[in-house]
Amino acid sequence: MLRNYAIGIDIGTTSTKVVLFDENGAAVAHHSKNYPLLSEEPGAAEQKPDEIYEAVNESLRETVQKSGDLAERIGFISFSTAMHSLIAVDSEGKPLTNSITWADIRSEPYVAAYKSDYGETAVELYKRTGVPLHPMTPLFKLQWLKNERADIFQRAAKFVGIKDYIIYRWFGEWQTDHASAAATGLWNMHTKKWDEEALKLADVTPENLPDLQPTTYYWEELSDVLAKKSGLDSSVKVVIGATDGPLSNLGVGAISPGDVAVTIGTSGAIRTTSATPILDSEGRTFCYPLTENHWVSGGPVNNGGIAFQWIHDTLQKEDNSAAYEKLSKDAEQIQPGSEGLIFLPYLTGERAPLWDAQAKASFIGLTLRHNHNHMVRAVLEGSILNLLSVYSLIKNQIGKREVKIFATGGFTNSILWKQILADVFQTKVSIPEHTESSCLGAVLLGRYAIGETNTLEEAPVETKQYEEIMPNPDHQTIYEELFHLYQSLSDTMQTQYTALHDFQNKHKKESGK
Repeated sequence: MLRNYAIGIDIGTTSTKVVLFDENGAAVAHHSKNYPLLSEEPGAAEQKPDEIYEAVNESLRETVQKSGDLAERIGFISFSTAMHSLIAVDSEGKPLTNSITWADIRSEPYVAAYKSDYGETAVELYKRTGVPLHPMTPLFKLQWLKNERADIFQRAAKFVGIKDYIIYRWFGEWQTDHASAAATGLWNMHTKKWDEEALKLADVTPENLPDLQPTTYYWEELSDVLAKKSGLDSSVKVVIGATDGPLSNLGVGAISPGDVAVTIGTSGAIRTTSATPILDSEGRTFCYPLTENHWVSGGPVNNGGIAFQWIHDTLQKEDNSAAYEKLSKDAEQIQPGSEGLIFLPYLTGERAPLWDAQAKASFIGLTLRHNHNHMVRAVLEGSILNLLSVYSLIKNQIGKREVKIFATGGFTNSILWKQILADVFQTKVSIPEHTESSCLGAVLLGRYAIGETNTLEEAPVETKQYEEIMPNPDHQTIYEELFHLYQSLSDTMQTQYTALHDFQNKHKKESGK
């Protein structure tokens, strides 16, 4: 029997999704399981590792059951995972901590101290690891753990990520893929080994970390544990896979040099693919491997759909999809550029391109002629201009290639927002019809890993169905002018964020929420 069906598993921040795909990349069965994000002290963002392990097992088992007779045609499982998680485990592999997620910012003082101590040379670490200096990375989480939870740090035999932990529970081996390793801030992209200086900063050795494997590494058959948990035949292969960002690029089709993937959900990201690493001279963008010959560079932004949600909550009392649609529709009557009203969207601080947790949002240019529709359009424009500012850090190194933009996320429900993206970038925007891009990316990588395809670019037909948004060339000049203004104002305001932050903390009132 031809075993051309495959399962993609995506371990996300709020849920695990498991999807069964046929040979054409069409989803035929799926299951997901949510779990909470715990914040039991200021800055904490943790999850229970065993809760996620059970969520993965349940979602896998349910997907297999829903697939019916098709389960006999499943050839392999492949993995995607959220980046930057950290779990301390003892010598028996039992967790000593929760899974400390990318959103945990308790190590921020250690990032600030490193930047202060090393000054301009701090960027040299970034140039080896490809990871911006930020509390999201396990490198600085380890410093925090050593100093703030010294007893746990001393008892720990290994420090691993959530995917590493699940694989250990299944196979009894500590293995991690190059993409997950890169996200720790401890991996050297040039040697493809753990970085010696980063290990010294974290006060760990390679023996404290999982063994390194390429993203194409796979197990020839299921372990007894996994066969029992999943209900699959033991001959099914398991591909170690990669991380959600690079795999999302692959899943949407943004895999050739110059291709750009834009995601706007609550937060957002912009990523481009290249054959060799692309780094920013000031360390403001990330660079992670998908394979040895595919690198994904770009930046995550804090303020995507959350900015639209904020302006909705400020202006509207109704909380339903129709209210959002009306806001977006009404803002269409406003001309591009919002008549000179600019919104800097840093409502929750910002990662790329500022990497400043104290950054604040602002409307600049308000006059008596501006109304709420101008404000809504300015919010949508500001979020896209922010992504363009991230992209501008890497586009010069891409070369003179035709740029293709592939977009996903909740923002695609807004006709206006999609058009603003096309107009600001002056590029056609392709929106895939499928939504689970990281799961699909994991499967496409898996097919390449086990030899079913010769190149990653051989995506099946079903993954190439897109809605296309064409840019309006009449809007090119005004958005070029607006972008220059946006960057200038953003640079100017950066000098004031610390003072604003201190003032707000000094005089804030308890809201009761």
